[in-house]
Amino acid sequence: METFGLENLGIINIGKVHRNLSPARLVEEALRRGEGSLTNTGAIAVTTGKYTGRSPKDKFIVDTKDIHDSIAWGSVNVPMPEDTYTKIKEKMFSYLQQKELYIFDGFAGADEKYTRKFRIVNELAVQNLFIHQLLIRPDKAQLENYGEADFTIVAAPGFQCDPKVDGTNSEAAILVNFSERLVLIAGTKYSGEIKKSVFSIMNYLMPVEANVLPMHCSANMDPETEETAVFFGLSGTGKTTLSADPARKLIGDDEHGWSEDGIFNFEGGCYAKCINLRPENEPEIYQAIRFGSECENVVVDPETGVPDYDDESITENTRVGYPIDYIDNAQIPGKGGIPKVVIFLTADAFGVLPPIARLDEKAAMYHFVTGFTSKLAGTERGIQEPQPTFSTLFGEPFMPLDASVYAEMLGERIRKYQTKVYLVNTGWSGGPYGVGSRMKLSYTRAMVTAALNGEFDNVEYRHDDVFNVDVPQSCAGVPSEIMNPKDTWSDKAAYDESAKKLAKMFEDNFAKKYPNMPEEIKNAGPKSN
Repeated sequence: METFGLENLGIINIGKVHRNLSPARLVEEALRRGEGSLTNTGAIAVTTGKYTGRSPKDKFIVDTKDIHDSIAWGSVNVPMPEDTYTKIKEKMFSYLQQKELYIFDGFAGADEKYTRKFRIVNELAVQNLFIHQLLIRPDKAQLENYGEADFTIVAAPGFQCDPKVDGTNSEAAILVNFSERLVLIAGTKYSGEIKKSVFSIMNYLMPVEANVLPMHCSANMDPETEETAVFFGLSGTGKTTLSADPARKLIGDDEHGWSEDGIFNFEGGCYAKCINLRPENEPEIYQAIRFGSECENVVVDPETGVPDYDDESITENTRVGYPIDYIDNAQIPGKGGIPKVVIFLTADAFGVLPPIARLDEKAAMYHFVTGFTSKLAGTERGIQEPQPTFSTLFGEPFMPLDASVYAEMLGERIRKYQTKVYLVNTGWSGGPYGVGSRMKLSYTRAMVTAALNGEFDNVEYRHDDVFNVDVPQSCAGVPSEIMNPKDTWSDKAAYDESAKKLAKMFEDNFAKKYPNMPEEIKNAGPKSN
């Protein structure tokens, strides 16, 4: 029996091993093992138990000599001693003895110059289906000549750590060992941990080995001019929705690299939120939920198999994973030219940021490292008003190197290629959350389209002194009063107070997290006084 190098990892006495099964076979296996059920669309629906999202407090990087000085250690990149890791690995691999395992050998990086080979070993067939659809799938010849993987990820949700014995924070653990080129994922069925582990690894390898800027962003391109745009944004800001534009080719929805040749997708699939999904608002995503897709924590009627995308009783973080070719206008392979436009998306629940603003190079670097959006009142216990969320580089949990490394790479590319950068607020207008209303998607689409088409090159701008950005005063398809948020507030004094309050939050966050950033970048941010 072929074991595909598992014995070299330390997994011996191996049970049955399946390698690169087709989606149909993986669905069959998952149903046979009782891991999920089919919906009326043909997608397989699963529940992930206790963990319905990523578990950032359970992620560790193994502190080895060769990478110790290059990692930005702290509350996000938390070190684990080698001996602690080794003990967990031995116990986890002992647990996997005689288990039926599923292997997917795939690729990350659509540009062959920078492709890395990832071997994913799964205890669950449904998780193997997920990663089969999310990574780039090898053809028959590539699989036959696959050789050794550059990195291996082993996901065993049935193995649970003992925090008192293993030095973890819970029964779950995500352990990244750059020296062994190995990731262990224990105690969680949430498939996003596998996907984001690939991203974290690429975020280390690409700058260090290839001078490629890794980006937590979506990307699309004009099918005629092939001009490319990238969209940065945290969850809920509209990154996936806005990049899935039927008038443009979708390069990818989440993870990309920016090389000297252009941009390229790290993945071969999409992982979209399902909550409140509507065919009229997000037709591309809605139609991609079919056989071969994996729905996580979506409530499904047990009699009819009909999903209820409005039901958040399991979690608001309902998800679907599908291959990118389920999107009709996908760009395959996922490569595009040098970005003409960069969009930073934020959902400002304070209702004070402009709906769109132009950023110069230094302001772009400031907002890149800041990564602002806001949590809403009522979404978590104890939150009575909007709470700011600052996620470095719009992907803080996945960035192993110091923020300045990535920021300087972005700044250098903006300078070199004269890329235009805009900050787009998809949050509230006319007042804060609870008073105002969410920015209409049609308005946001109109502004993004104008940015991509160069329509803001020749319009009047107003400088916003508080947020230190230039705000275009007109946009086709958008009422003029929407362009300046203060004009949409009935209480102008309340707007001024809220704007200065948010600006002070920006200042405090920057001073705390980036004390060594150059003054010119610091000075490009908001000003509360």
